[in-house]
Amino acid sequence: MTEEPHSEPRSAPDSGPPGAPGDRAPGETYAELAAVGPYGVRPGHALITMVEPHPGHEYAYNRWYEDDHYYAGAMAMPWMYAGRRWVATRDLQLLRRPEKSAVAQPVTAGCYLSTYWITDGRYDDHMRWTVAINKRLNRDARVYRDRTHVFTAFQDHEATVYRDGAAGPRDFHALDHPYAGLVLQVVDAETPERRADLLEWLRTRHLPGRLAGSPTALVTVFRPTPLPGDRMTYVRQVEGVDTRLTLLWFLETDPRDCWESHFTGLEEAVTGTGLGRVELLAPFVPTVPGTDRYVDRLR
Repeated sequence: MTEEPHSEPRSAPDSGPPGAPGDRAPGETYAELAAVGPYGVRPGHALITMVEPHPGHEYAYNRWYEDDHYYAGAMAMPWMYAGRRWVATRDLQLLRRPEKSAVAQPVTAGCYLSTYWITDGRYDDHMRWTVAINKRLNRDARVYRDRTHVFTAFQDHEATVYRDGAAGPRDFHALDHPYAGLVLQVVDAETPERRADLLEWLRTRHLPGRLAGSPTALVTVFRPTPLPGDRMTYVRQVEGVDTRLTLLWFLETDPRDCWESHFTGLEEAVTGTGLGRVELLAPFVPTVPGTDRYVDRLR
């Protein structure tokens, strides 16, 4: 069992070029940015966003996201180097726990989940771009309004725990590898001071035991960061910044085939430590890019 902690700094002091933009010819800035700052492959940061299209808007929302937003609002941005969309059909929504969730009200809300990796040490650089481009997309009427952000947060990587040690895909492969399912788990520590203890228990004791012999190849653990003050108004500020941990379980089988056998008892295991509680446990399967598969099974 291998655990890889986050190690690189949040942002590099040389991440931007000197001088005012007007001092350079168009395009020069890109060459300078490429020459400085971190450019490793570790997912130092992530965007994890769970969204509920409003009733009657499921097809239109999916086409907007598939045909435009996934690219113009995400993958075309600097330092966001991998992405994957996931979907919870109605039968998967009904598997979610706990019934009373601090994350989703009702717990079935949020049938689409998008996950993106951001290069370690490039969070601040990326955020400057994402705020600017989303303002432009909004101004150009390329933002779909009939949806609700149930759980949207940029997050910092804390740990990755692997079932098979050094064998198999790494966390930076996870959004490109054809995993059959994903489970989103949100855990809140009892107090901000206990989050470090909760993380240590998860990565050294709980997750290694859970992954052994299971269909889960790896689990990534993140902690949320506050959204910038100039974010778009339709995205609410992140909750639980001081207490919350977000886990992504990457499955080699459909979550329906292993839900009872491998995801029973997770809440009790966490609460039994006295360190925290599970606020959401939600299974998803991958979408099929460019299609409307599963859209007719959301309600």
